[in-house]
Amino acid sequence: MVRHGATVLGAEDRFAGATDVPLSEDGRAQARRLAIRLQKEQLVGVYASPLGRAVETARILSEPHGLTLQTRDGLREISHGRWEQLTRREVEERFPAEAAEWEKDPYTFAPSGGESGLTVTARALPVLIDLVRAHVAETILVVSHKATIRLLLSSLLGFDARRYRDNLDLKPASLSVVDFKNPGAARLTLFNDTSHYDQIPNIPQSQLSKTWNSETEGDKESNH
Repeated sequence: MVRHGATVLGAEDRFAGATDVPLSEDGRAQARRLAIRLQKEQLVGVYASPLGRAVETARILSEPHGLTLQTRDGLREISHGRWEQLTRREVEERFPAEAAEWEKDPYTFAPSGGESGLTVTARALPVLIDLVRAHVAETILVVSHKATIRLLLSSLLGFDARRYRDNLDLKPASLSVVDFKNPGAARLTLFNDTSHYDQIPNIPQSQLSKTWNSETEGDKESNH
């Protein structure tokens, strides 16, 4: 499972789930490095969200294998409704009540016109399970998005999905590997690996989750 490469809006830390933005040049470079890393893998299928950033990433990754990219609508990113393209600060200023509810529980709460994490799981998980059933004992590549992949992993591994934004992080063009014994039994064998373009994935510094975006006195002491 691969998160798409970096985009301009991603660098600006804006909500851009349903917004169809292209990869940045850095994002394309990240995807090309991952393609080199994966070129010897025996992939039999490449599937992606229909959003442009995921499609472009998947095309770069599928090229060395001569595979035809297939899109699945259920793999698209979470929609933030009227928050789209706004920064978190702008959201908190314009829609303070929604922002507060979302911080409490992003799994069941959705901003006006947007989706909850539960809604995303309900559309994305059946797609993934169908792909697993169609590719028994085979290796496939699924290119999707940060929230969608974290929600899928939370469901597959039995994590508390209400904390998916705080407990899981995914960098652009990161590689995660999930093995399936059967559609109901999964194990995570690699997560958020970006060694194809970074030596070590960075510790989260600036995230949309306020848990990682505020510093307590204890945090300040531990950083010295």
